[in-house]
Amino acid sequence: MSPGDFQRLVNTGEGTYLEFKRTISSPEKVAREIAAFANTRGGILLIGVEDNRTVTGVESFWGEEPALEKALDYCCDPPVDAEIELLEWKNREVVIVRIPEAERKPVYVEADGKRAVFIRQKDKSVQASRETATLLRNETSGRGVTFRYGPNEQRLFRYLAEYGRVTVREYADLVNISQRRAGRILVDLVSAGVLRHFTQEKTEFFTHATDPV
Repeated sequence: MSPGDFQRLVNTGEGTYLEFKRTISSPEKVAREIAAFANTRGGILLIGVEDNRTVTGVESFWGEEPALEKALDYCCDPPVDAEIELLEWKNREVVIVRIPEAERKPVYVEADGKRAVFIRQKDKSVQASRETATLLRNETSGRGVTFRYGPNEQRLFRYLAEYGRVTVREYADLVNISQRRAGRILVDLVSAGVLRHFTQEKTEFFTHATDPV
């Protein structure tokens, strides 16, 4: 990447495909950003850039490399094969990490003995819901999805015809089942192309596939 291309990239600011980090504070934290990009549509991580777009650079790539490699190879499951580039900037180095979209999803983050899934929403990496994680897995599993059109599904479609959208909790209350079971039904319907899944202002909801949002 040329210095000019780099400066233009910085000027665009953080977003769905771009994240700034002054330094790598811990492998686990940067792994969340890496996994979120991999679980969404890929992206670029710039290490040595402040959130306010100030380019500070890092003292040395070799000071950041161990934590970065641990984040990519050990904190992410499966490991993420990112492209790493060094850019000389005013006597310091900026680390450019290009993260591809994962071929097999979801990419989990291993930290403190727990596994979590992160996705990119605008300029933030956020933990995915159980339903979103399942949809990511279905997206790349290659397996077909079938669903049963029974009374619970009939009530769901009547509800959508009247209100246009439904959350997992609303559907669970509507047909008197657990939220886990309600989420499975909704996810299966999304994977089958019958419903669509959206997140707006931290609220996840489902609509009929043929309805505008």
